[in-house]
Amino acid sequence: MDHHAYRHALAAQLQGAELPFPAAEFDARLTRTRAAMQAAGLEALLLTDPADIFYLTGYHTFEVSVHTALVVASERLVLQAPSIETGPAVVTARVDEILGYRWEGIDEVIAPLAETLAGYRSIGIDAFGAGLRFGVIRALQARLGAERFRDDGGELLDRLRIVKSSAELDCLRESARITAAGLAAAEAVIAPGVTDNQVAAEGARAMLAAGGEFMSLQPIVTSGRRISIIHVNHKRTLIEADDPVFLEFGSAYQRYTAPMMRTAVAGRASPEMQSVRDLCRDLYETLLEAMRPGNSFDAAARAAERVLAPHAERLFFSGVFGYAVGAQFPPSWVEGSGFIAAGQQREFVADMVFHLPLCLRLPGQWGIGISDTVRVTPAGGEALTDNDWRLGEC
Repeated sequence: MDHHAYRHALAAQLQGAELPFPAAEFDARLTRTRAAMQAAGLEALLLTDPADIFYLTGYHTFEVSVHTALVVASERLVLQAPSIETGPAVVTARVDEILGYRWEGIDEVIAPLAETLAGYRSIGIDAFGAGLRFGVIRALQARLGAERFRDDGGELLDRLRIVKSSAELDCLRESARITAAGLAAAEAVIAPGVTDNQVAAEGARAMLAAGGEFMSLQPIVTSGRRISIIHVNHKRTLIEADDPVFLEFGSAYQRYTAPMMRTAVAGRASPEMQSVRDLCRDLYETLLEAMRPGNSFDAAARAAERVLAPHAERLFFSGVFGYAVGAQFPPSWVEGSGFIAAGQQREFVADMVFHLPLCLRLPGQWGIGISDTVRVTPAGGEALTDNDWRLGEC
């Protein structure tokens, strides 16, 4: 049985069996997308980012390294997926047509995709998005003409995805619950002589046991001096007495992730550690106040920068006070549709959701990170996660 026959046999029994949302949710998303396309003068979208494809169709799989594409037009949705992903395409996606190609036959991608796009004169692409392969877009432009392709497709969808529906908010709340369970379990095993791997393993086990899916980004655990190095992870390191231990977890529920940071101490926290924790809290409160509809991302970041300014020469901070989160796939839970940072002039809208990654690092010594995932409301930011904002002493 080849993958075409497999698709039809599977569809007869399980078509749409694992759609993550009711049809009405996808209808609403598609209606908004098509209206935005019409306003922008786009006849079609060619999407390759797994999260964008999921957002409009429900299609999801843990194998996101292979070429997959979605063509969105006014009259149809066409999903192109490799043979190895036939099962997920049938049971998780709501589309009008599936174009299959042999997993090992990447040369089979171009002709059917070009034929699908041939009737459209203005095609939006996400030139900076995940999954858009140079070889694919180059071949399509050679066949159809480069003038048909416009780079604003990703921005169009970002504007829609950054505002969450009630169904999406429910998924983020459930992710928040699972994330909290993982953090609590991980913190409970922190002690001198335990390794960072053991802490990460316990947190991962708890999140999976609580109902989490495969994660967009695995649990992050570092201790002591290694916290001062941004974006390293557990590596068989023994936790020493009075070491701070940094935890950053994010479970996935229906692919939605609400991350949270927490820092515990394997012993007693020093006064300086408590002082940095207090600074993180001051930044957080400032951001919550500023995250109101009509305020700009830039204004919120500038307000937080004023709080940080007296400490900016001593402590390293990434520069991004918040990033949008929602439905996402490996290797990141960052949605990419918006950042609370200086120079970002987009305005807050109710039901945007951001993770506020407030981690301050003392280079070569340690760091303190505490965060929540926060929803924008008319009254300001409202936490979806339930961090207690303490330095737990274990």
